Amino acid sequence: MGCPLCLGAFQHSDAQELVTLPHAVLAVPTADPSRFRVVEVVKGEGPSGRTVEAGYPRNGHAAEAAGSSSGKPLLLVRDDLFPAWTVLGTIAVEHLSWLRKLGAGKPAAQRSAEDWRIRAALVLPYLASREPLAAEIAYDELTAAPYATLRTLKSQLDAPAIRRSVADPERLARQPLYLLLLGIVGNQRDATGLEQRLEAAWVSGDATNVGPMIAADLELKGPSRMAWVDEKYMRDQRRSTRELEAALLALSVQGNANGIVSRERVIQSYRTFMSAHEDIAGYVARDLASWQYRSAVPEYAALMKSRTPQQYPSRIAIVEYLRQSPNAGAIDFSQLGVAELRIGTTRATGPFSNPPK
Repeated sequence: MGCPLCLGAFQHSDAQELVTLPHAVLAVPTADPSRFRVVEVVKGEGPSGRTVEAGYPRNGHAAEAAGSSSGKPLLLVRDDLFPAWTVLGTIAVEHLSWLRKLGAGKPAAQRSAEDWRIRAALVLPYLASREPLAAEIAYDELTAAPYATLRTLKSQLDAPAIRRSVADPERLARQPLYLLLLGIVGNQRDATGLEQRLEAAWVSGDATNVGPMIAADLELKGPSRMAWVDEKYMRDQRRSTRELEAALLALSVQGNANGIVSRERVIQSYRTFMSAHEDIAGYVARDLASWQYRSAVPEYAALMKSRTPQQYPSRIAIVEYLRQSPNAGAIDFSQLGVAELRIGTTRATGPFSNPPK
């Protein structure tokens, strides 16, 4: 659902639990390790009794389930199908109103652009919270948000705090999100730092965080920086598949946002990539189809006819792109060597198998 540059965006999260599960409460441990006394109802009807039974905690909160020295209640959730509750973690009761707002939100798949904007603004103040669970929920929601939504937060972002988070070794796992936010709120000095990091990554061939760094760099430097991306990645045949995937994802989120770098400029770079990397030229096909860009049909058809060796996910994506073209009926797919592909039942596994928003 969210920006693919934020690792974990497609994974299960506590924030999603609050939305999708019908019951949530704040409770404190009792003398019985398996039972908890409810102090507040976050969502749904309150339990018939004052205590509930909780199953195994998730996300490493075993110590909290046994009893928290902080005295804070635990956030528990439950589905109608199962009697036992699940412990998500500790959080102070003062955040009850915030938790209720989170629980009353729409599922991610049903959110409009305005819904996402409201949701992101709701959780952003908690991103640096001293409450670990609140910070985790805020992080999960922001990583699930489309990149265009993150750009709407610019006036609310704390630039010094974002810089500290980018430099914090204890937050390395969350660097993709913080790098994107830095690109949105940063300045020329931040742009220079990103350029230096990107040059070092290119020299070493390290793909770690290359996607978020390129996206942030483009946000700060604008379309003029696309020439560097084309030279270093789109045309460079020495780049590894991981590096190319990272660069393409950066361009994809920019193209989908259609903001500082226009979609037309991204498509121009995609065409450069297709010519230089024919074996994975289909990695951009799903974006092109999503953007209703049909001018690549002759190029893709010629590529399939040439029988140029390709990675299978790329081949699948190209065929799907051709089948969606307005003139698909005039294309003889049997002459393209794809009659054996079961389009519609075979799922590609390339970087755009789930096209980002």
